[in-house]
Amino acid sequence: MSPRSTSGPPRRRVSNTALRKELLVFVEGGTEEMYLVDWHRRHRDRVNVKIDRFRGGPLQLVEHAVEAQRAETREARRGQGDRPHDQIWCVFDRDEHPNIPEAFVLADAHGIRIAFSNPCLEVWFLLHFQDQTAEIHRHDAQHQSEVLLHCAKNLTPAATEALTERYEQAKQRATRLDEKHHGDGSPAGTNPSSGLWKTVDEIRDA
Repeated sequence: MSPRSTSGPPRRRVSNTALRKELLVFVEGGTEEMYLVDWHRRHRDRVNVKIDRFRGGPLQLVEHAVEAQRAETREARRGQGDRPHDQIWCVFDRDEHPNIPEAFVLADAHGIRIAFSNPCLEVWFLLHFQDQTAEIHRHDAQHQSEVLLHCAKNLTPAATEALTERYEQAKQRATRLDEKHHGDGSPAGTNPSSGLWKTVDEIRDA
């Protein structure tokens, strides 16, 4: 089934949304969706973020993103459907997923943007509260995140507020990690790291 079919029959976006930046985002699970929906809610006057309903591993997410992109292109050529999204994103973790290099190659070939966290989403949450320069196991990151946010996978309003308030510190720590990995010759996306700030910046700065 095409990912476009999950949103019902084709429709035209009305004029007040046509002026907003349009993002289509594919995510692994509910925590990522809750986090990004909260950012969308805060900036929905300037950006429209659609979270696709498909859930899967990294390669499957990118494959569905490419399919959605092709469907939008076909509809646009026919003068049908919605205006194509300005950006299509896939948000996923290292976790223990297979085929991650293939997911990156496919995304790059089609202009699909990726927000990658290693080892897991929770390392991004940790960076809101502290530096994390040493490699960390995903179970440890998940536990520490749960302690700091006082919640697990289902983010509470208090947790999203705390993350929002500390966003700039988290972004700075994440970019410093990228610089550290580059400086010591480690591959991009080495544990620990997170690029989720790139998606958030597209929402905040629309």
